[in-house]
Amino acid sequence: MQIFIQARGFDLSADLRKHVERRIHFALDWADQHVRKVSIRLSDLNGPRGGEDKRCSIQVAVPGAADVLIEDIEPDLYVAIDRAADRAGRTLARQVARQREYRHDSPRDGNTKNAAIAGEAESTSAASPFIHSGK
Repeated sequence: MQIFIQARGFDLSADLRKHVERRIHFALDWADQHVRKVSIRLSDLNGPRGGEDKRCSIQVAVPGAADVLIEDIEPDLYVAIDRAADRAGRTLARQVARQREYRHDSPRDGNTKNAAIAGEAESTSAASPFIHSGK
């Protein structure tokens, strides 16, 4: 899993970088085989004016599925990072569960009732052109 961190409107300190990497690993390490790249964009929307303006945007690139996009805005950047990382982990868990569920219901697996019915229909229709009724 590759992690890319960008900061806009302020300098990215070593401590902040370490915090982001630690939170991302904590939230997403379980899904390392599903995740190709994680991009984190940190920004201070209002600059020195203050207010609820620290934004953390996380984009998780998952091969074969839509990217997970999470954004959180808080007065404290560390809180925004923590909340966004937690939400990214939960959202990715739901997406992976849906993919597994979809794959298990796929007729290619041969594990569902629909696959068995489809297989019977194929064998019946495949055999019928070769049957000679003798008329």
